[in-house]
Amino acid sequence: MLRKLIISAGLLLSGIFVSAQMPETTATWKYEVEVRQDTAIVTFTGKMAEGWHLNPAVSEDDALSVQADNTENCTEVGQNRPDSLVIVKKYLVEDGASVSGKVRWMACSHGACAPPEEWEFNIVLTQGKASWGLVLEAILWGFLMLLTPCVFPMVPMTVSFFMRETGGKAKAMLYGLFIVLLYTVPISIIVMLTRMIGGEVVTADIFNWLATHWLPNIIFFIVFMVFAASFFGAFEITLPSSLVNSSDKNADRGGIIGVFFIALTLVLVSFSCTGPIVGTVLIKSTQGDFWTPMITMLAFSTAFALPFTILALFPSLMKKLPKSGNWLGMVKVCLGYIEVALGLKFLSVADQTYHWGILPREVYIGIWIVVFFQMGSYLLKNRKYILSVLVYAFVLYLFTGLAGNPLKAISGYLPPMKTVTVSEVRTSSDGPDLDLALGLRGYSTIEAGVEAAKKEGKPVFVDITGHGCVNCREMEARVWSDSTVLRMLKDDYVIVALYMDDKTKVGDGQDVGRINSEIARKRFGVNAQPNYILLSPEGEQKIPVRGYNLSVPGFIEFLEKGLSTYRTQD
Repeated sequence: MLRKLIISAGLLLSGIFVSAQMPETTATWKYEVEVRQDTAIVTFTGKMAEGWHLNPAVSEDDALSVQADNTENCTEVGQNRPDSLVIVKKYLVEDGASVSGKVRWMACSHGACAPPEEWEFNIVLTQGKASWGLVLEAILWGFLMLLTPCVFPMVPMTVSFFMRETGGKAKAMLYGLFIVLLYTVPISIIVMLTRMIGGEVVTADIFNWLATHWLPNIIFFIVFMVFAASFFGAFEITLPSSLVNSSDKNADRGGIIGVFFIALTLVLVSFSCTGPIVGTVLIKSTQGDFWTPMITMLAFSTAFALPFTILALFPSLMKKLPKSGNWLGMVKVCLGYIEVALGLKFLSVADQTYHWGILPREVYIGIWIVVFFQMGSYLLKNRKYILSVLVYAFVLYLFTGLAGNPLKAISGYLPPMKTVTVSEVRTSSDGPDLDLALGLRGYSTIEAGVEAAKKEGKPVFVDITGHGCVNCREMEARVWSDSTVLRMLKDDYVIVALYMDDKTKVGDGQDVGRINSEIARKRFGVNAQPNYILLSPEGEQKIPVRGYNLSVPGFIEFLEKGLSTYRTQD
């Protein structure tokens, strides 16, 4: 007992002595995961700051330890310590296994010792085990991306471009190859640089800028309006004649450049919807895995490119048909209407993230009503009666949106029912400062939410979201709107909404979205939207993050698990 008191007093005095010259952290840590059948091996490796070493005056466990605060679908079966700065832990794992906790150590320098330090970790254990599962999942996402509102408008662009191109088959295949390379090569370079530099946020700001900044969104909006005008017959978009009519070599070179730039346009535009998937892969690349992110991105981009490669082949096949009729012209005009409607999404993203207020939900829906009414009238004029009736029925459905219908079937394409303005970042609050979807209210910072949670005795529901997030709107309209989910969110949780794309400036010149993105990456290890985290009233994470998933029963189970975990530890 006396020995412990002497050691504690010595540590206190030495901590005061070194506080002025102590580095931000006396050690940096990383981990690697290796999965062998049903066993996961996690190796923690530390590097001490220059002139520092582990405290020799305390026990080995006090000097350095790894504590697992929360495990999911796994059981610890062993630990060994090959040397003083390497700890190896073994787990029996099942699908969906994860572990979170902290590395704790005490360090000294020149006879003076610093207070205990901690490094938190949150590790998914079964990703290495299920690399083929990741590849299959990436392939599925690649195909599904075609149906998203920021990717689907590229269908008529592709058809229009390759209808005018010669050497269709070769260029169509090249088009697909360019799409794959434009995704895989930059990501591979980024992954390698991230691994070399050791940073977690090398590209997060780049992807966030492409998806949410006003400049690329306005450019994309203008591009779609220009293509729509072309489909309506206002003019024809063609490559420069110097590229088309030059010598064979120059013509081939010009054609390849044209194909490359249409592929580049597709990749850039698609980032609004593919960004969350790409971001998830990038986050994984910072967790010790090197090759899997590249392979996964290759699988995703190949599946993503395949439909567009087929579409690029389709115009050349259509030209060989003996009788095409005038239906193709009608298709182009109808695609022009669709282009106008879906192109508004990019203007809407800029409007929401910068709070311009020029395109609220009712105006957006009103424009869609006019666009699709015109489309229905065009089809009626051309005696396409069944199609015309279907389009008019859709117009009637849109009218119900003006009366308050959430329009679940197309919720991802529309602005939110409630426009949210994050006016400031506060560390405390007298009450909720955000009006959210479905009449819910919440806080704009975790600190304010935790403070309220302590007072109300409730856990915290953290919504990693965005003003321009398509999947977030779909989750709100199709999952949150369920009566049980809505009741639980309203009555059982304190809600915190972290908007990762909000451009409101705060005191230090940063925007709210940048601050929230850093919190999501560093504290929760996520870079995608939406993601949902449940915290105790003290701000501790109890169960793994839940991402985009339209299963209502699964979401209810997620919320119930959070309540059960909180009540168990109360």
